[in-house]
Amino acid sequence: MTVPLIPVTDPADPRLTDYTALTDVALRRRREPAEGLFMAEGEKVIRRALAAGYPMRSMLLTDKWAEALGDVITSCGAPVYVVTPELAEQVTGYHVHRGALASLHRLPLPDPADLLARSRRVAVVEAVNDHTNIGAIFRGAAALGMDAVLLSPDSADPLYRRSVKVSMGAVFSLPYARLAQWPHSLTGVREAGFRLLALTPDARAVDLADALGRDGTAERMALLLGAEGDGLTPRALAAADTWVRIPMAHGVDSLNVAAAAAVAFYAVATARPPQTGP
Repeated sequence: MTVPLIPVTDPADPRLTDYTALTDVALRRRREPAEGLFMAEGEKVIRRALAAGYPMRSMLLTDKWAEALGDVITSCGAPVYVVTPELAEQVTGYHVHRGALASLHRLPLPDPADLLARSRRVAVVEAVNDHTNIGAIFRGAAALGMDAVLLSPDSADPLYRRSVKVSMGAVFSLPYARLAQWPHSLTGVREAGFRLLALTPDARAVDLADALGRDGTAERMALLLGAEGDGLTPRALAAADTWVRIPMAHGVDSLNVAAAAAVAFYAVATARPPQTGP
């Protein structure tokens, strides 16, 4: 199948509506979920989105990337709009460094209960509304062997352009779902057989390594992560089985949530049963 390239010279062309005002975060956060679309930027991310099964709506490319993505253009069967870098900047509101954008359809999210049923190690994210942190959390979770991510209703959209970019497409490979009621939905996580470990710098928390030495044999573990600054809410902490912390040195009180998550993901993924006997 040959898909004709469509040159566009007018930034107000209605066919480019999916790509307008990409720097308006508030607008895009409302619009993209409502219209069932999301943006993928750059060749690698576009390819990963397609490989994960997200259907293509259209592509916005400069001449250079129209050639590099020739196989994708042929296989996707969606409209491909070719523009100059200057026009792309006019439409999107920023310089598209990678010269390639794609608009894709969202897929229905899985039911949290179904996701829990086929997982052993999950991250549960409360009120992390920074897209960079969400993307980094997904990248770390995918790289370090977590099975899924569960999001509170007020956490940022993993498919927002910045989240996708920071995650390097890991948001496509790691299943996730939203918990409809917070923190009441945590009851369902526990009923699914998960031990809830709440990551907090609170001095009353147990050293993460010690907690895993004791609880590392748990069939299923869920790691609770809170927002930058305030951390987990009192209600989320109250729902946890164990509060855990990463020991700090040199007067540092805590890590960025994405960095702390990566440390904790590795610890959870490599937890060993406690030694017994000689």
